Amino acid sequence: MKIAILSRNARLYSTQRLVDAARERGHVVRVLDPLRCYVRIAPGNMAIRYKGKALRDIDAAIPRIGTQSTFYGTAVLRQLEMMGVYTPNPSDAVLRARDKLRCLQILASHGLQMPATVFGDNPDDTNDVLAMLGDPPHVIKLNEGSQGTGVVLAEKRSASQSVIEAFRGLYANFLVQEFIAEANGSDLRCFVVGNKVVAAMQRDASAGEFRANLHRGGTANKATLSAQEKRIAVKAAQALGLGVAGVDLLRSNRGPLLLEVNASPGLEGIESASGVDVAAHIVRHLERHGVR
Repeated sequence: MKIAILSRNARLYSTQRLVDAARERGHVVRVLDPLRCYVRIAPGNMAIRYKGKALRDIDAAIPRIGTQSTFYGTAVLRQLEMMGVYTPNPSDAVLRARDKLRCLQILASHGLQMPATVFGDNPDDTNDVLAMLGDPPHVIKLNEGSQGTGVVLAEKRSASQSVIEAFRGLYANFLVQEFIAEANGSDLRCFVVGNKVVAAMQRDASAGEFRANLHRGGTANKATLSAQEKRIAVKAAQALGLGVAGVDLLRSNRGPLLLEVNASPGLEGIESASGVDVAAHIVRHLERHGVR
């Protein structure tokens, strides 16, 4: 099978692990910078080229599209899809997951429990928007942030209002969520491939930090999930149309709560913490679905 990995950097851990896993299983694999791909759109004559050469006979594509290249990267992925290339994460699914607000709306419509979330545009409505959420602390998030960036904990209502005003001043899209204190700065990363969770880790925030992201100094250890947590993670990925996803959960007094879903989850942290060869699981998933 000929596999393309859409990644801006072939040296990244996740990209290299996918390359190694694919080659170990006898596949031909190539890393393509999506920003160097360009396309021709015409009825019956769709084409895509990379650095001056036509891309042909690709069986499957694995998107590793960062937040800075969402628009162009998903357009390239969509072109490949229209040319008959299989991908575990279609372009529309990546876009659904990348937009936190849209993602939560879809997941809530499927009955998945999550921290209460509000959003509003007009400054005149801020007090009532926060009243819909309840008493602080509040977690305020940029709509397209990643790795914990653009996430602020406001412990007082006045602080919430100040952060909201600042984000509005930057013309940023954001949402506000209730703070789940009993999670104690920990969350669960569930790695879904196909219809099952293949690996899981618990991430714990560093001292004085509430974000458990490894990029924010958090630590990770192998996690044992309940059957309910596994069901929620798989249902969340399927609701968005993702075949490969990192699903983040919080353990709360009212049960597991869905935090967010990542369409390009990193492999380094989850493989190190769990000891699972996640890259091989992804390649085997392609083998089951990617041969034309």
